[in-house]
Amino acid sequence: MWIGIEIGGTKIQLGVGRNDGELVGLWRGAVDVARGGDGIRETIVDAIPRLLAEANVLRTAVEGVGIGFGGPIDDRTRRVIRSHQIRGWDDFPLADWLGESLQLPVVLGNDADVAGLAEATHGAGRGMSPVFYITVGSGIGGGLIVDGRIARGTGRGAAEIGHLRIHTPDGYRTLEAIASGWGIAARARDRLARGDGAESSLRALAGISTPAIAEAAGNGDEFAARIIDESLDGLAEAICATIALVCPQCAVVGGGVSLLGEVAFFTPLRAKVAARVFEPFAGLTSIVPASLGEEVVVHGAIALAAGYRSE
Repeated sequence: MWIGIEIGGTKIQLGVGRNDGELVGLWRGAVDVARGGDGIRETIVDAIPRLLAEANVLRTAVEGVGIGFGGPIDDRTRRVIRSHQIRGWDDFPLADWLGESLQLPVVLGNDADVAGLAEATHGAGRGMSPVFYITVGSGIGGGLIVDGRIARGTGRGAAEIGHLRIHTPDGYRTLEAIASGWGIAARARDRLARGDGAESSLRALAGISTPAIAEAAGNGDEFAARIIDESLDGLAEAICATIALVCPQCAVVGGGVSLLGEVAFFTPLRAKVAARVFEPFAGLTSIVPASLGEEVVVHGAIALAAGYRSE
């Protein structure tokens, strides 16, 4: 048995399982931003005995722990570099700290990398290589999995697709600013404030969110449809760049924005990629929805721990 831990900006998840794509126990809690990293660490130490007790798993049956952390990490030092959302993580030796606390082997990974490992091992990319994972949610992250292993460049990360710069009608922007959930909503608000979309139904809303924009687009709102289309344009450009550089067998797309679905998201995205992709590589990369849901990072953290122990 292995324990997998997800540490995000808004939630903490802990799971225990056999690295077979199934969890025998899951614990989920919210991040108390005011308590910072200290509060998260205290929560994790308190939650592990409860997780094991509720799952009826003996502590002696646990072979190791994997962590998927929501921010950049250093492979060599096994430390968090920083969190962009929660204070108290700068240069923190997370793997060593938890290993000493639990007296267990602990391995640390970036959350998008770990999610990609999960989808390549147990999810939509199973049996394929390379697999490029993209999470399109409040932010945009990526992970490249080659022959079942995370590609980490020189040890501080790789596959950071959200930080690619894309040309838009508003100038060059990072993909995250164009196509993430907050980026889509922010562009719509900015355009409306500048007088665009005079007839848009979005003007009547008290708050503008990406789901609201997608719903308006589906109801024939031309302004909303243009915002969504520009976001998919940016994502398609980034995927085409990834295909030109890596030519993965599969691009697995997850995250909240991808839940817009097949008609509103995946079908137009595939069409845009097909129209622009480097011609010799056309048709070599399938673009598919992620399949492991909200627990994807937990599954990946377990896979990371199991793989670390087997090396």
